[in-house]
Amino acid sequence: MSAATWGGSDFVGGIGARRAPALLVVASGHIFSLLVLLALCRGFQIPLPGHASLVYGAVGGFEGSLALAIFYRALAMGAMGLTAALTGLLTALVPVLFSIFHYGLPARPAAAGLAIGLGAIWLITHVPAANDPEAKAAAVAHPFRVFRKKGGRTPLLLGALAGIGFGAQLILFKMAGSGGVLWTMTSARAAGSLAMLLVLAVRPPQGPWRGFWLTGIVAGVLDTVGNLFYLEATRFGRLDAAALICSLYPAGTILLAALVLRERPTRRQMAGMALALAAVALLSL
Repeated sequence: MSAATWGGSDFVGGIGARRAPALLVVASGHIFSLLVLLALCRGFQIPLPGHASLVYGAVGGFEGSLALAIFYRALAMGAMGLTAALTGLLTALVPVLFSIFHYGLPARPAAAGLAIGLGAIWLITHVPAANDPEAKAAAVAHPFRVFRKKGGRTPLLLGALAGIGFGAQLILFKMAGSGGVLWTMTSARAAGSLAMLLVLAVRPPQGPWRGFWLTGIVAGVLDTVGNLFYLEATRFGRLDAAALICSLYPAGTILLAALVLRERPTRRQMAGMALALAAVALLSL
């Protein structure tokens, strides 16, 4: 459910990013979902968790939003297919390595599932060179991806930094989830909204500052629901399994693009989705 809603969030946010700067879409979603979460927590009089959960959630929300800004900057510099694939792979790999170090090696079927899942993420998110017809057809499947060659190694370095930041956010959310998911998510959204406002103040995006609220709100709500599902998933099992399965969300974006926009996935992406199913089956044993 987390992967499905995250995939839907990426799809809706990508549609909005065609009409307005992507950071504005994300910021509006963060702020709206923060207001909804505050209303739910206060309306249902949910008791505050311990300070540790709020701090972990806030740190995860703040650094995750900064990682998102870095990721968009990397995408704007070029080498988009490889940058997005590297970011997606590190997003899953960082919590997997942390979980293995903290909990030890998983059982053999789960270990095989982790390895296959990492391969699936690479196939799903990596798009070949710009002159590949399939790559051009798949551009809509990841709306933020642009095919151009410039920037040297900098986009890959920024993409790697963003992937480490996303992976660290998944770890921090796991550490914060034991204190209650709604207040944890509220803390994360408050810090994330602050981070997005700081980024917008320091580096205002070019383009029209209008037409982003509706898609931003829908994308923000879906992203928040996905985060809540992820927090719940980490409470019922190992971090590595939860993080890897949830990191398969680009498959949902690709499927939505195929259903709504009639964009056909590439053969690589279809192979990646087949591997993803095998990975989920092995991890569920």
